Amino acid sequence: MSENQVVEQKQELQVAPQKQSFSLAPKDFEQALKFSEMMSKSNLVPKEFVGNAGNIMVAVQWGMELGLQPMQAMQNIAVINGRPSLWGDSVMALARSSSLCEYIIEEDDGKVATCRAKRKGQDAEIVASFSMEDATKAGLAGKQGPWTQYPKRMRQMRARAFCLRDAFPDVLRGMPIAEELQDYEPIESKPQPKTVVQAPVEKKIYTDEEFVEKSAAWSKLVFDKKKTSADLITFIESKNSVLTEDQKLTIHSWGEAN
Repeated sequence: MSENQVVEQKQELQVAPQKQSFSLAPKDFEQALKFSEMMSKSNLVPKEFVGNAGNIMVAVQWGMELGLQPMQAMQNIAVINGRPSLWGDSVMALARSSSLCEYIIEEDDGKVATCRAKRKGQDAEIVASFSMEDATKAGLAGKQGPWTQYPKRMRQMRARAFCLRDAFPDVLRGMPIAEELQDYEPIESKPQPKTVVQAPVEKKIYTDEEFVEKSAAWSKLVFDKKKTSADLITFIESKNSVLTEDQKLTIHSWGEAN
């Protein structure tokens, strides 16, 4: 091989195209908002996220807390009854991928599902189980849906949830599992009592005839010093009544004459 051929070969190696990485991960709030709006219009996201940019943003934020990329977050985080949660398989994946996990073992004897997990640095393993007896007490056995069709899988998810949340709360950030939340009835907010707004009562205006008719009794209160002129006016008008200015002047004259 000639010297020129060697140089040409080196140049070819140097200019070989390199693969460029691409990421949709937003870098700030504005990008996260645009990402959520864009993904909410896509048919490739889970149906609960279609048209719901707010839930997408919540899922992406939780994904960042858990170390998930945005697309992973939308596939593994579900918003159920208003609460973000992780699907059971992603809970297992996060726990096993953590450097804190020594092992996780799941077993089922046909009636009881058991999950055992060992955290590095701890002597004792964490053990949790969930039986069909537990399911019956919780009103889940025979319930229409997964508990009727896949009872073994549902026992497994319950035992897994109890065990891994106890063993790796820092890894899971306290997130519940979606399969567990689906069993809970949504909490309906109690209707607030309606405030009855009463229409203002129209005050009665005393006619001159009515005033003359009552003036004898009213003036006696002032003359006997049981009420002052001002107190008498306040008392009369507290009864949804209105005195004219001339009538008030008359009442004040009773006090001046006394």
